[in-house]
Amino acid sequence: MLKKYPILKWSLVAFTTLLILLFAFGWWFISLIPSLDKGMAETQVQDLPYLTENISAKRGKILAVVTSVTTMGDTDKSTGYELTELSRAYYVFQANGFEVDVASPLGGAPQVVIDDEDMGAFDYAFLNDSTAQYKVKHTIPVNQIEATDYEAVFFVGGKGTMFDFPENTAIQSIVRTLYESDKVVGAVCHGPAALINVTLNNGQHLLKNKQVSGFTNKEELLLIPDAETIFPFLLQDELMAQGARFNEGAMYLEQISHDQNLVTGQNPWSTWKLAETMVAQLGYTPKPRTITAEENAVEVLKVYYTKGSDKAKARIEQMITKEHKDVARMLFASHSIVSVMKRELGQCFSLMGLTSYAKKIAND
Repeated sequence: MLKKYPILKWSLVAFTTLLILLFAFGWWFISLIPSLDKGMAETQVQDLPYLTENISAKRGKILAVVTSVTTMGDTDKSTGYELTELSRAYYVFQANGFEVDVASPLGGAPQVVIDDEDMGAFDYAFLNDSTAQYKVKHTIPVNQIEATDYEAVFFVGGKGTMFDFPENTAIQSIVRTLYESDKVVGAVCHGPAALINVTLNNGQHLLKNKQVSGFTNKEELLLIPDAETIFPFLLQDELMAQGARFNEGAMYLEQISHDQNLVTGQNPWSTWKLAETMVAQLGYTPKPRTITAEENAVEVLKVYYTKGSDKAKARIEQMITKEHKDVARMLFASHSIVSVMKRELGQCFSLMGLTSYAKKIAND
């Protein structure tokens, strides 16, 4: 049959060759990413010097608020609070002398979102921390919170916040009370949805003329193209509609805004810096901390996007060989996938090259 129809023969040859090439490419791409350290999942609080050495004096309490929503609107898309956005801020606050309470609109045990690719030692320690786990499984209903008991409030992200934060009058009261008492209000990723509809006692909207960061329209629509039909609003649009000066950074990289006692972050990669900025705003020098491999990768990617591939490679070499720092190649690989989603194939291959270079330097 193939002799009778030569075009079929060559089509099969071409298809088989393509499959082989795709398989080889996929295998090469996966080989660039380090294997998961299975031992990391067993990390305990006592394994982390940041949390056990040079313990700060007690400085009061900070309230963390998470969403109670489990599905996005009328869809079957699952959601909840983002683990890494809570765990990292929780430990920064704790390491700097603050006790952390966890609340939610409904109280009880909210649903958590865990992205295995983003998990680090502190996130696993949080899952293994019996005290932290009790708090997230027995969250305090926000209508039972006495705001004056706290030095700050931190709103954790998660797409569910778009549904149960903006209209919650208890949340509005907590924000208003702390903000007007010159205490600190912080929020990350979708957490700034809590700031929408907050009116101060002078009748002015909290967000008016405030510099604010949050999950951007570009970040939202790239991951969920029909977001405008799922959510009641796009976060960036609504923050701006309420008078905020939106401070947009690069997609999926650290970006925070610090406007007096209001501190906001664009996405999960902003959590470390945001939490430490909140501590500084409270009047304390943040406790020294070993910067994570993911944060190092964020720095390299910022160099890549602003100064190009060669400068980014030079920064990788400096970090690994001279500063003895680890760099999370997974984040480079993730950004290469984002480039494909944005149909920027040239950038995709460039970022793969960056990932490959980081692996080479690490293995040299």
